[in-house]
Amino acid sequence: MALAPEPPIDAAASGGARLGPLGGLRIQGRLLAILLTLLACLLPHYACRLATRHSPMPRLFLRALARILGARVRVIGTPLRRDVIFLGNHLSWLDIPVLAGASGTAFVAKAEVAAIPVIGWLARLNHTVFVKREARVGVAERINELREALAGNRAVAVFPEGTTTDGRSLLPFKTALLKVLEPPLPGVMVQPVLLDYGALGPELCWIGEEPGLANVLRVLGRRGSFPLVVRFLEPFAPDGTGGRKAIAAQARARIEAALTQALGHAPRPFGQEVAAVGYAPASRQVAASEAHDRAEGED
Repeated sequence: MALAPEPPIDAAASGGARLGPLGGLRIQGRLLAILLTLLACLLPHYACRLATRHSPMPRLFLRALARILGARVRVIGTPLRRDVIFLGNHLSWLDIPVLAGASGTAFVAKAEVAAIPVIGWLARLNHTVFVKREARVGVAERINELREALAGNRAVAVFPEGTTTDGRSLLPFKTALLKVLEPPLPGVMVQPVLLDYGALGPELCWIGEEPGLANVLRVLGRRGSFPLVVRFLEPFAPDGTGGRKAIAAQARARIEAALTQALGHAPRPFGQEVAAVGYAPASRQVAASEAHDRAEGED
C-alpha cells in the first residue's frame, strides 16, 4: 500500500521558534565560537596556499563548524577523495559543512549564495561552483566550470533534488548539471550519499515559508547536540550507464534504498509544493486536474 504524503511541516513550530533568553545566549556563544575558529584557521590556510596551493583548512573549519552547530557526525562508508561527483539528498544548509567536513568536497550552489556576506566568501574559499538556476545559458557556463573542477582532480558535490526536504522524502533528481558526465572525464566516479538526521530531520530541515535567517537563528539557538549519519554508498562509473538520466536514476535508487533502510519504511511523497523545481504533491496535482476537468465541463 502506498504511503500518503507527509502533511506540511511547520518547521519553526517544531524547532522552537521562541528562543527565549537562553536561546539568545546560545546564539551568541556559537557565533563567537565560529568566529574564533575561523580566525584560527585563516593564517594556516593562506600559509598552506602559498606553500603548496592546497589547504586542508576549509575542510577542518567546516568540520568544526558542524560540531559547533550541534551535529555529532558519524560517517559510514568511505568517501572518494578525488575524481568524484557526490550526489546526495538535501535537508538543510547544515548539509554543506557536514558533507564537506566528512569528505573535503566542494559544492555546486545557487548563484545567490555568492552574494551573501561572509558566506559567499567562505564558499569561494572551498571552491564552490555557483549556478544560475533560472538561466539555461548560466547553467551551460557552470557546467564548463564544473568540468574544469573535475579535470583538476577535485571532489564536487551536487544536491540533484534542487531543494530541501524533510528527511522522510526524496524528490525527483534534476539532471541538467549531470550533463558534465556526457561524456565523463576519464577516471571520474559517481558516489551517492545519504544524509540521515534521523527523527530530528523534520525539526532541523529548512522547508516551506521559513526565511533563511530565521532558520539559521533557530539552529544556532537550539539546545544540545544531535546525531547525524553521513552514509557514503558504493560508487559507480558513469560511463556505460546510458547518459545523465540513467546516472541520476541509479544514484537516486541507491539513496532511496538506504533511506528506506534508515526509516524502516519507504520514503513518503513530499507534502510541500516547491515551485522553484516544478514539484507539487500528488494530492494537489489531482485537485488541479479535477478543477481543470470541471472547468472544461462547464464550458
